[in-house]
Amino acid sequence: MGVLSKITRNCNHATFLIEKKLIKPLSLRERIFLKIHLIGCDACRLYQEQTIRISQMIKNLFKESPAGNVTLDEVVKKEMQDRIEEKLNQN
Repeated sequence: MGVLSKITRNCNHATFLIEKKLIKPLSLRERIFLKIHLIGCDACRLYQEQTIRISQMIKNLFKESPAGNVTLDEVVKKEMQDRIEEKLNQN
């Protein structure tokens, strides 16, 4: 396996863990891997910052909406679900 392939694989795993961390706590091994990876990877650090910012914006959107009444178009929902399932099947 080449160096570029290893880096790409590590970045894919790191971004997966960044997303996972928003949903549930990471294991000790996952936290250590992510911390070490983020020390040396500017791209993944930026991805983490942007992911946290987007997540906070979405939470604020739901808070500000009257009675939490935010709806998505059915087509948008389907596209999002398809993309989520595709990503989950890759890992």
